[in-house]
Amino acid sequence: MTSPSGSDPIAAASANWVRRDVVDAMAAATSIMRAQQIVLAAVDAELRPLGLTFARFEVLRLLAFTRRGELPMGKIGERLMVQPATVTNSVNRLESDGLVERRAHPTDRRATLACITARGRRLAERATDTLDAMRYGLADLDDADLRTLTAVIGTLRRAVGDFDDAA
Repeated sequence: MTSPSGSDPIAAASANWVRRDVVDAMAAATSIMRAQQIVLAAVDAELRPLGLTFARFEVLRLLAFTRRGELPMGKIGERLMVQPATVTNSVNRLESDGLVERRAHPTDRRATLACITARGRRLAERATDTLDAMRYGLADLDDADLRTLTAVIGTLRRAVGDFDDAA
C-alpha cells in the first residue's frame, strides 16, 4: 500500500518530530516497522498460492532442516522466537493440511513432537525455492546492502540481549 499523496509519510512524520530531538530514532523505528510490513506482505503473497503463510513456512522449514524432521513444540517456539500459542496455531493448520503430524515424545511425557510429513517436506522445498527466487521480498537491495542492513539490525538486537555472540 503506497501513500495516497505519493510523498513519504515517514519523512512527513520526521518533520513533526524535529523539535523533540529524537527525529532520527523515530524515523529509524518507523522505517523498520514499515519495512517489516512490506517484506511480510511480499513474502505472504508468494506463499499464499502454496497455502502457506510465513509463520507456517517457518515451522515447515525448521522441521525440514532437522536431522529427523521433528522437534518438540516448545523447541520450535524457542528457535523461531515466538509464543507457544503461535506455534500451536501454526502446527494445527499444518497438521490439518497433512504437512505435519504430532507424536508423543519418546522420553518426555510432557512434550509433544511436531514431525514433518513427506508432503510437508516437498512443500517446504517448493516454498523455499519460491522465496529464494524473490529474495524474500528484498530483491531491490544488493548483497552489500543486505549485509549492511543485517549488521545494523544485529547491533540493535545484540544491545537488547536478543542474542549473545559468545553462545
